[in-house]
Amino acid sequence: MADTNNKHQFLVVIQDFTDEGCYARRMEARPKHLAMAESSYPNYIVCGGAIFDSHKTRKMVGSAMICLAESEEELRKKINQDPYVIGKVWERWDIYPYRNGSISSLSGMKRPANAPKKKKSDSPLDDSDDEDESIAESLSSSDAWWFPVMGSIVLFSLYLMFRYLDKKYINILITGYFSIMGCAAISKTALMVTKKVIPVSFLKRHVEKYKVTLSKGSKRLSHVNFTVVHFMLLGASVIFTAYYSITKNWIAANVFGLSFSINAIQLLSLDSFKTGMIMLSGLFFYDIFWVFGTEVMVSVAKNFDAPIKVIWPRDIISFVLDSTKQEHPFTMLGLGDIVIPGIFVALCLRFDRHMSWNRNPVGQFRSTDFPKPYFTACLIAYFIGLATTMAVMHIFHAAQPALLYLSPACILSSLITAASRGELKDLFAYTTEEEENDDKKNKKKSKEQEVDVEPEIPVNDDEEQQQQQQQQQSGADDEEEMEDFVAVPPGGSPKKKKGSKASRKKK
Repeated sequence: MADTNNKHQFLVVIQDFTDEGCYARRMEARPKHLAMAESSYPNYIVCGGAIFDSHKTRKMVGSAMICLAESEEELRKKINQDPYVIGKVWERWDIYPYRNGSISSLSGMKRPANAPKKKKSDSPLDDSDDEDESIAESLSSSDAWWFPVMGSIVLFSLYLMFRYLDKKYINILITGYFSIMGCAAISKTALMVTKKVIPVSFLKRHVEKYKVTLSKGSKRLSHVNFTVVHFMLLGASVIFTAYYSITKNWIAANVFGLSFSINAIQLLSLDSFKTGMIMLSGLFFYDIFWVFGTEVMVSVAKNFDAPIKVIWPRDIISFVLDSTKQEHPFTMLGLGDIVIPGIFVALCLRFDRHMSWNRNPVGQFRSTDFPKPYFTACLIAYFIGLATTMAVMHIFHAAQPALLYLSPACILSSLITAASRGELKDLFAYTTEEEENDDKKNKKKSKEQEVDVEPEIPVNDDEEQQQQQQQQQSGADDEEEMEDFVAVPPGGSPKKKKGSKASRKKK
């Protein structure tokens, strides 16, 4: 694939010759044009389609394309070499500088409409039939305003429960609940690690995939895919959960806590930087008040016997070398201090992909091979803030609200990075809410409309071309034979509307 980093986008609007023999010349030159377009994707023609005089007559009078080129002069040279130009189909054209707009915000991001679909995974461990199924729950600015309020209510309620009720029975109930939820969290986290560690080739040779479908009549209600690996991981999670419930080992508790954090960051997302900054700012004051202003936070953290925190020996050397097994003081980091900044760091990664795709919308959208200035800056700032928290805690021998240091670190890192790159406006304009609404509107329109567009890129066989010639001459059933245009990679083929005549014939 050619280097597209220095290429610009152009919109090309083309008009055909108006004589009666133009359509016959188009059909004659079409196979060569399609072959050229397919071989050049996505380094030259990104997408395109036919222009009609109207949707009623559906007479082709031109074409439109989005192309990549280093300059307008280079693009004009390429167009002059097109089979449609050589074959006297295209008469004249206009070229406009162009930039494709953002459609949506890695697994939690929706794939933009101009991005090719990722190939279906061959791994038997993948349960997804659609690469776009993993969409996180977005938090809005109104949710962000309520976060500190609801957090305060829950925290103070727990404090009252531990103060006036028998904490032994409370912890038994809490242990039971977190054991069930933790078993599921560890299983999912272990599955993610297994997918990364074990080669797909090995899994394909030695692991069989099974599928159970729940249906009512001819309608499929739900389905689940599983393998023997899923059962092995689930069994191991059950044993690990039982071990934690009995021993309350601090390392096992940390494994549970980290599993909860990983899954929470996957399930939650922020719809904008405004929302993220509101949430981090609110929790900044929330943490300061409940840690410095009252005993509530520290009291609940010490009495709450559940994996809602990551703990570590304050003096790890003496803890390891001490053979007397006496109690040692532990430091703790609440899962909220991991998850809340974590979803902000994830937002920075999605914004990096958003900006990278806007500048250069080629290749696989799910690829991780793109510049990550915001993600890198925010992640480094998070670790600096965490290190500062630990240092202050050891120096002053007092509990520290981690978000006192983490919230400013995450917010300032993104703002400073945006200011240095001249992208402050883009940072605050970025949102995933509009893209989700656009996606719903597009789906609704696609259901209501059965009118398709003549393709310029997809490859059709000779039989389809002959049928189209006959239909153009007869003027009958022309509307049902047209296909939707989609940009396809080399070797790909377009999908037809379910309601089209051509697709019914193939079925």
